[in-house]
Amino acid sequence: MKRFFRNNGLSLVLGTLFLVFWAGQAVAGWKVHNGDRVLHAAGELSFSEYLASGHFWQATGENWESEFLQMGAYVLLTCFLFQKGSAESNDPDACDPAAEAEAAAVKKRYGVLYRNSLSLGFLVLFLLSFWMHAEGGLRQWNAENLEHGEAPGTMTDFLTGAEFWFQSLQNWQSEFLAVLSIVLLSIFLRQDGSPESKPMVAANSDTGE
Repeated sequence: MKRFFRNNGLSLVLGTLFLVFWAGQAVAGWKVHNGDRVLHAAGELSFSEYLASGHFWQATGENWESEFLQMGAYVLLTCFLFQKGSAESNDPDACDPAAEAEAAAVKKRYGVLYRNSLSLGFLVLFLLSFWMHAEGGLRQWNAENLEHGEAPGTMTDFLTGAEFWFQSLQNWQSEFLAVLSIVLLSIFLRQDGSPESKPMVAANSDTGE
């Protein structure tokens, strides 16, 4: 058991933090949403009703969607774009013909799907989260329309409106800012023991781990 926790500690801690913060989001969102309903003279929702509501799934989907977009785009962009000196980039000056020939031979052993399975996995997760955001957002948008005496809209109305894209783009821009930060900060700054940092003795111009 001790070996299992040692070998999987990072994913276990990250998974636990995810669940703790997601539960916190649910409780806080429930209180906020019920506060809004009281202001509009609507009955409060039970916690289980809130977990099935558009408000909860809209908020969850729009955040997950931005995370998976960020990671998928980062995986793809680092295949062919470089940042000299960054621990997060391949070295643009590294050119080893023998290594390239070996890599080409290895590629032939695997199909296109397997060679691109990581980016494809993030694409699937992004699309699922995008749908979650759109579905939850439409339900919440229509609930607000009904409160104001307006007719409910369609999915097309919601996806072509400013509300959906405001929700998405405010998250997307922050995700790419975060990636840009680690790409640039890892040129000059170090974190002892982290694989996301270059060694203490590495020059700022050194690129990669």
